[in-house]
Amino acid sequence: MAISLHTNYANLVTQNTLNSTNNALSTSMERLSTGYRINSASDDAAGLQIANRLEAQSRGMSVAMRNSQDAISMMQTAEASMDEMTNIAYRMNDLATQAANGTNSADDLAALQSEFGALATQLNDMQTSTNFGGQELIGTGGAFGAGSVTFQIGASSSDTLEVDVSGEVAGLAGTVTALSSEDLETDAASAMDSLSGFIDDLGAARSAFGAQINNLEHNINNLANMSENVDASKGRIMDTDFAKESGVMSKNQMLMQSGAQMLSATKTIPQLAMSMLG
Repeated sequence: MAISLHTNYANLVTQNTLNSTNNALSTSMERLSTGYRINSASDDAAGLQIANRLEAQSRGMSVAMRNSQDAISMMQTAEASMDEMTNIAYRMNDLATQAANGTNSADDLAALQSEFGALATQLNDMQTSTNFGGQELIGTGGAFGAGSVTFQIGASSSDTLEVDVSGEVAGLAGTVTALSSEDLETDAASAMDSLSGFIDDLGAARSAFGAQINNLEHNINNLANMSENVDASKGRIMDTDFAKESGVMSKNQMLMQSGAQMLSATKTIPQLAMSMLG
């Protein structure tokens, strides 16, 4: 390369190298300070797009897990109420069975009828008073009585669970109404038959709830596993490898120091040209 006053090629090369090294050093420092390998789309456009999709999926699954837990709580509330309704039905059946025996006096039957009627009223009240966050559950107009209930249990719109126990709930409501008019003093056997069917309907509804609760427990476990793997995948794309990046930063720091020294040295080249004139 010729020695020139107008063009200091070595100086230009050193300046360009220093600029590149400075940009690389700035990138390393940014990554180490934020903890992210990708801090803007220019760092890795394709990686950022993939990471964004994974982030959306991860957040969706986190919400879906909470949805599933709320769905479990909602069904457990309804099932627990039916559990107590079953206990009441057992007692009412005991009363009806006792009333059917010919050893009872009129006063005995009146006492049995009094308790039976009170329990029937309690059954009716429990249908309308059982609620979840203010939402009625097992009455004919409640969430599970009016039709199917759809729960969002996944990150995509198709990941839903439909729970339909409206048939069982409607049957319960009809039997409760019928039990309110049963008269143990005149036909205890009729009450026994109604209660037998009522207990069967309660068992069917509780069984349906139990199956869906177990289903949701497995769904939560699956979502947790998927979320863990999705977050790990996103981390491999987005997170800074501190061991690698700290090494890169140290290298660039040394290159900056040596480059600065060489830039200073390149200033002497025009002086060589002047010395040739002397």
